[in-house]
Amino acid sequence: QVRVVESGGGYVQAGGSLRLSCKAFGNIFSIDAMAWYRQAPGTERELVARIFSDAQKNYADSVKGRFTISRDSAENTVYLQMNNLGPEDTAVYYCNVEAYDVPNGFGDPRYVVLWGQGTPVTVSS
Repeated sequence: QVRVVESGGGYVQAGGSLRLSCKAFGNIFSIDAMAWYRQAPGTERELVARIFSDAQKNYADSVKGRFTISRDSAENTVYLQMNNLGPEDTAVYYCNVEAYDVPNGFGDPRYVVLWGQGTPVTVSS
């Protein structure tokens, strides 16, 4: 089964930087898009950044100019470089992958949407 594993969260002071990583494992046929969402306590999960298979990207207005999403297609990995972090960026960050997998390694590809387990980011003021 395809799964995603995140890493890179942690604690940082305001103005600092962190880099998140997310890798998809399993019988992946293709990946349409990889994205990062975040959810702060008491709020709904929101899209932070998304990168498509054609390398197009989109960002939440609140992170434009500070965050950069990138992708290593050969490794099925997506990164989120976060600079100039502020307390408002404190949240659990989730990786999201829209892909086609091939269950058991054969048959027609099927569309799947996967979520990582979440990695916490805490920014102190």
